[in-house]
Amino acid sequence: MEAFMTTRMRNILIFIGTAVILLLLMVIAILIGRVPLNDENTVGNTPGNLNNGGYFCESDGRVYFANAYDGYALYSMNSDESDLRKLGEGSYSFLNVGGDYLYYSMIGNSDDYELGFIGTPYGVYRSKLNGKKVTGLDRSHIINMQLCGSYIYYEKYDNKKAVSLEKIRIDKKDKQTVVPEAIINPNCYVDGTIYYNGDDKSKDHYLYALDTATGVSSVVWEGDIWNPIVQDGYVYYMDISSNYRLCRYSLYNDTVEVLTNDRIDMFNLYDNYIYYQVSSPTEPALKRMLIDGSSPEVVREGVFQNINITSQYVYFNAFDEPTPVYKTSTFGPVAVTTFDAAMEASIDETK
Repeated sequence: MEAFMTTRMRNILIFIGTAVILLLLMVIAILIGRVPLNDENTVGNTPGNLNNGGYFCESDGRVYFANAYDGYALYSMNSDESDLRKLGEGSYSFLNVGGDYLYYSMIGNSDDYELGFIGTPYGVYRSKLNGKKVTGLDRSHIINMQLCGSYIYYEKYDNKKAVSLEKIRIDKKDKQTVVPEAIINPNCYVDGTIYYNGDDKSKDHYLYALDTATGVSSVVWEGDIWNPIVQDGYVYYMDISSNYRLCRYSLYNDTVEVLTNDRIDMFNLYDNYIYYQVSSPTEPALKRMLIDGSSPEVVREGVFQNINITSQYVYFNAFDEPTPVYKTSTFGPVAVTTFDAAMEASIDETK
C-alpha cells in the first residue's frame, strides 16, 4: 500500500511538473511573439520623407532605405553609408521605424505564404529591423502611411470604395476605418495629432487637425495649403492660391511668411534646411534654403523628385528616372555626387 501511494504521488508530481513546464513554455512563447506597444509620441518617419515616397528612414544612426539600384529592395546602412546590408526582396516604400520594428508598404515579386497573404505580397507590413519575421498587417494599395504611436495610419485605395483613412495597431489588432471615403494624408504626426489639408472633395484646402485619441477632426486655419509639415510652432506648406509658392504659418500668432515666390513641385524639411524642387519651363532646379527663407541656393539644375533626407545626406533622382540616385550633404556645402555605395551593393548581390 505504501509503495502504491509513493508511486501515485510520484506520478502526480511528474504530472504537475510537466504541466508547469508546458505553462511556462506557453508564457515564454507568448512573450517572445508579443509586439511591445510604443510611446504615443513615437513617429515612424519625417513627414517630408513620407511625402516624397518614404524611401529613406533613419533611427539610432542606422538608415533603412529602398535601393533604387535593386528595384527598391530593402537595405540598411550606417548614416555615413558604411556597412550596407540587403534585408529584403521586393519593392518597398513609406518606410517607418518604431522600437525594434520596421513598418512599410511593399509590392513583392513572388508568392510568399509566410507573409500571411496568398499571391504577390503587397500592402502594409511589419518586420524586425533585420528584415526578418515579416508579418502582413493589411493587404491593400497604400497611398501614404505613418507610424503614430502604436498605430499605423494609412491612406488606402480601393477601386470599389475609393480612398479612406485606416488604422491598425502594430500587433495587428484593432483594425478600423478612421474616415471613410476621404483623402487624408497622415504623414504629419505631432504630439498625438495628425495635421493635414482638405481636398477638392471637401471643397477646401484648410489646415485640419485629427486628434488620434478621439478620432475627431477640427479646422486649425482656413488657408489654402498642400502637404503641411509642422515644426517648432510653424506649418510649412505649398500655397495653392499663389502658384504653389512655399510659405509658413505660425500656429502661435496667426501670421504667414512667404519663403519663396518660386512655384514648387515638392519640398522636404530637415532641422534648419528646406530642400525644394522649383517648377519652371526655363530654369527648373532643386534648391535649398534656411527655414526662414534666407540663403537660397541651387543644389542641381533640372527636374528632380523623391527628395529624402537623413542626418548626413539628401538623396534624390531625376524625374521619372529612378537611377542614378544623387546625394549631397544635408548641412554642409553643396557638392552633388551619386549614391555609388548603393549601386555597388546591388551589384554585389547579383554576383
